[in-house]
Formats: sequence, C-alpha cells, structure tokens
Amino acid sequence: MTDQVNQVGEHGGAGPDVSGPRMPGIGEAFAVWLKIGLLSFGGPAGQIAMMHRTVVEERRWIDEARFLHALNYCMLLPGPEAQQLATYIGWLMHRTLGGLIAGLLFIIPGALVMLALSIIYVLYADLPLVDSAFLGVKAAVLIVVVEAVIRIGKRALRSTAMVVMAGAAFIAIFAFSVPFPVIVAGAGLIGFLGGMLRPESFVVLSNKKVDADSEASVIEAMAGSGELDHTRPSAMRAVMLVVIFAALWFGPIAALTASLGPDHVFTQQSEFFSKLAVVTFGGAYAVLAYMAQQAVDAFGWMTPEEMLDGLGLAETTPGPLILVTQFVGFLGAHRHALGMDPILAGVIGSVVTLWVTFTPCFLWIFLGAPYVEKLRDNTHIAAALSGITAAVVGVVLNLAFWFGLHVSFASIGETGVFGMTLPVPDLATADLASIGLTILAAAMMLWWHQGVFKTLLACALLGMGLSFF
Repeated sequence: MTDQVNQVGEHGGAGPDVSGPRMPGIGEAFAVWLKIGLLSFGGPAGQIAMMHRTVVEERRWIDEARFLHALNYCMLLPGPEAQQLATYIGWLMHRTLGGLIAGLLFIIPGALVMLALSIIYVLYADLPLVDSAFLGVKAAVLIVVVEAVIRIGKRALRSTAMVVMAGAAFIAIFAFSVPFPVIVAGAGLIGFLGGMLRPESFVVLSNKKVDADSEASVIEAMAGSGELDHTRPSAMRAVMLVVIFAALWFGPIAALTASLGPDHVFTQQSEFFSKLAVVTFGGAYAVLAYMAQQAVDAFGWMTPEEMLDGLGLAETTPGPLILVTQFVGFLGAHRHALGMDPILAGVIGSVVTLWVTFTPCFLWIFLGAPYVEKLRDNTHIAAALSGITAAVVGVVLNLAFWFGLHVSFASIGETGVFGMTLPVPDLATADLASIGLTILAAAMMLWWHQGVFKTLLACALLGMGLSFF
C-alpha cells in the first residue's frame, strides 16, 4: 500500500509547494480535513494516496518518513487505517482536538450519506426498478471482493508458510464456521512464534525504513521548536485516556442493557459491534463474512442479499468501507425495535453502531501513538501482523465464495463431508442475469482495470435495463 501511495504521490495531483511549510490554524486544518472527508472515495488505498498528496506534497504538514511510519502503525491496529492515519496526523499537529477533528470529519460525511441511503433503501428497495439496479450492484460487489483477495494476497502471501496459513484460515471459516476472532488470535500467535523460529518465512510485512525528506515539514519544525511535548509517553495520561474512553465506549452499552435488557436489539448491536471493533484487522473485507454470518444467521437482522446491497452502498459513499456496519445496524433496528417508529429505530440503531465502531479507533491512536517508536522495528510484531494478514486472505476468499453463491443462486443447501459442513447450490435456481452481470463486472475491473464506482454504475444501469425484458 505504501508503494501505491508513493506512486500516486509522485505522479498525481499538484506538485509540491515551492514555498516553505506554514503551520495551519485549527480553522484551516478543519477545512482541509473536511475536504478530505468529502472526497475520500476509492477505498483505503485511494484515501491514503489522496491524504499523502494533500498533507505531504501540497501542504508539507508532515514529511514522508513520518507519514509512512504513522501508516505502518495504523496498519497494525484493528479498524480503518485511513481514518486512523488522519486522526494520527491531526493529533500530531493540534493535539487531541486536532485528532478528533481529523478523525470525525473522515467519518461524518460518509455516515450522513449512508444514513440517507439506508432510509431510501427500506422505503423504496421493493420497487422493481430499484431491485433491478441492486441486482447489478451485487454482481459488481462480488468482483470488488475478488479484487481485494488478489490485492491482499499479492502483498501477504510471499512465503510457503503464509500460503498455508491462508489456506488453513479459509478451510476453518468456510467448512467449520470457526469464529473470525479465533482465527485472528490463532494467526497472530502462530505468526509471533513462527517469527521467533523462522523469521525469513514469517516476517513478510515489516516497517520500511525511510530516510527523512530533505525538505522541512510543519511537524519537523514543531519538533525543532519543542512543540511536540504531547507526543511523549506518559503513564498518567495513558491511564486517564483508558478511563475516559472506557466510559465513552462501555457506558452506553451498560445504559442500554440496564434500561432495555440484554435481548433488546439496541443492546445486542452495541455489544456485537463493540466486539467487531477490536477484531477488524485487515480492513472491512476481513470481517464482512463474520458480520454477515452473525447478522443473517444469529440475529436475523437481514438477508444475505441485503448484506450485498449494503456493501454496494458503502462502496459508493465517501469514508471508510466499515460504514457498512451502519447499514446493518439500521436494518436490524428498523425490523426488531418493536413499539417504536421503524425509521426512528433505524436511526438510533445506526447511531449506536457508529458509536461503538469508531470510539475505539480514537483510543488506539491517542493511547498508542506516543509509544509507536517502540514498535517501529519490532520483528515479533511484524511476524504476528504477517500471520494475521495471511489469514485475512483466506477469510476474504471465503467472503467471495459466500457472496458468489448468494448472488448466483436463489437456493443454497448444506451437506456434511468428513465432519465439514459445505454449502451446496441448487443449480436449477441459477440466476443467469446475475451471472452475466458478474462476468461483465469481472471484465471491467480485472481486465479493463476500471474503477469501483464506474463498474458499480455500469452494472446497476444494465441491471435496470434488463428489467424491461
């Protein structure tokens, strides 16, 4: 990903500003982070590349070395790395307030768009024309996931050990329904131990050492003038942050449990998405299968087809892809908050989901960033991350199979083989239109290298066109 950032940074957008860097006021920083939040399409790679162009090249708020070091740290964390990177840079320049502004503005525009789309979806998704459009969206989303498998696999599967771990993770979740958190924990432990015994096979993802830019940046100027005291580790500050964020994170969960009971949909969502927030290593694609499994089978909040629709909506909005959780929270509350207006219930479920999903993201940055230098060249952590990322490839491959079966066939059964439970599609229920749109999406993204938005739009329009025949 850092290579892609460098490439975009060298060739995309305006060239570097020839004048010296200037410390932005909080108002100017607010405007820049709002612009980034409004234009943060294209997934994490595109978002990070745009951020690099804006804050490294054009404004020189941060130098290349610090930017990549911060990115590598954010990639160690659960949660959306692009949003956490924005929080990290905002915190470096303007302390906690700056981090909150940068992080929240990366989320809020997309969250508002997703909320509006969720409301429109529950009101109008049953219309034939809208349903046909989503037929094309689902086909395109399937190829988006396949492309994610290829992208992550090229980066992570650089040794035989990593390929084996990816295969084991796929079998574990596909055939035995092993929970995603268990797979993450196991892969991290195996990677950690393997890195101690055979680092050449297990340390395939490591922090790259990058010499500092010869040109000064705002952050370097602040360091030279002693304005980065807030970046020094402090045990008292760490304890205070844990107490504050524990209250912000778990306080609403406790309040919902006490007032509504443990079986109410709002309580279930607060607990489930809190758990999800600490296992989202590898980005949103890695947890989609686990989230879909729980939301569809365990809680009954939505159908597999609606899960695909939600991912398609998240792909077309600014902000992190993990905003798909907001759609899940909206639909679950819309249907299960009895005695309440469905739209109001959906909005509340959406807010609850957003709160417990993103509150931990700020904690990881504010708490861990002062200690990040201690992690920079730690090979044991790099080996654990390599193991987790390899397992993520297998998990996302399972997601592609899961989506592919539900996109292509109306009826799917199960069969037991050697202790495994495998899905078996009913070939008579094959959806030829959906399969054709999937082939088109694959050609556009994998052969003609078209972007996600263009592919989604083309498939949606063609799906609508097919509804007239």
